[in-house]
Amino acid sequence: MGKSKESEPTRRLSKSKFNKELDKLQTELCHLQAWVQEKGLRVAVVFEGRDAAGKGGVIKRITERVSPRVFRVVALPAPTERQKSQLYLQRYIPFMPAAGEITLFDRSWYNRAGVENVMGFCTEEEYERFLRGCPLFERALVEDGIILIKYFFDVSPKVQKKRFMARAEDPRKHWKLSPMDIESWARWWDYTAAYDRMIRETDSDYAPWYRVVADDKRSARLNCIKHLLSQIPYEEIPWEAPTLPDKHERGENIPDTIPFLHTVPKIY
Repeated sequence: MGKSKESEPTRRLSKSKFNKELDKLQTELCHLQAWVQEKGLRVAVVFEGRDAAGKGGVIKRITERVSPRVFRVVALPAPTERQKSQLYLQRYIPFMPAAGEITLFDRSWYNRAGVENVMGFCTEEEYERFLRGCPLFERALVEDGIILIKYFFDVSPKVQKKRFMARAEDPRKHWKLSPMDIESWARWWDYTAAYDRMIRETDSDYAPWYRVVADDKRSARLNCIKHLLSQIPYEEIPWEAPTLPDKHERGENIPDTIPFLHTVPKIY
C-alpha cells in the first residue's frame, strides 16, 4: 500500500511565506467577522486535542486582527465545588454565542471524555452518561441555529516530547508546562484509547470532528484557519472609510497637553 499524502514528508513553510499566507487569512477573518455581525450568526468552535498540539497558537492567530467582542475565547479553569454539583454541561451554556458572536472554546465539555476520564476525575457512570448525552446536547445547539465546528489537534509522541522539553527549558514557556501535561505524556496510550472512543461516540453528520495534523505548527495554523473560513458561507461586505470631522473649538483654560503627575520613563 502506498503512503498517504498525509504521511508524506513536506518542506516546512518559510516564516515569510507563512506570514504572507496568514495575512491573507486574517483579512478574510475580518470579512467573516463583518458578515457574522451583519447576519446575526452564532458560531461555536471547539478546539480539542493532545497537549502541546498547538491549540492555543491557532486561537492566537485567529484572534490577532479581529474584535474580542465578536471572537470570544473561552478557556475555563477547573470547576469549583459548586459547579461539580451542577449538571455537567451547565457551566458551558452561559458561554454559548449570542447573535453576531463567534465563541472559541480552548478545551470544552470534552474534558469529561479526555482528562477527567483518564485521570479519574469523574466516575465511570458520569463518563458513560456524557458519551450518551453529548450528541443530543450538540444536536440541540445545531437545531437552535448555532454553527458548531469541532477540531482535534493531533501531534505525534516525538513532537509532543520535543515541545514539552522546549517548555521546560524556556522561562517564557514554563507556565505552559503543568503537572497534567507531564502526566499526559506518561499516559499517552490511555489518552489514545479515550480519544478514540470520544471520536467514535460523538462524531456526527451535524457536528463532525475535523482532525488537524499538527506536527508542523505553521501549516497546522494555516490549514485550520482556511478550513474554518470554508465552513461558514460569507461575503465581503463593502466598507467605506469614514471622513474625520473638524475638531470642536478649543475652550478657555484648556492646556496644550494633559499635565500628568507621573510618566513612564523612556528607557527604550
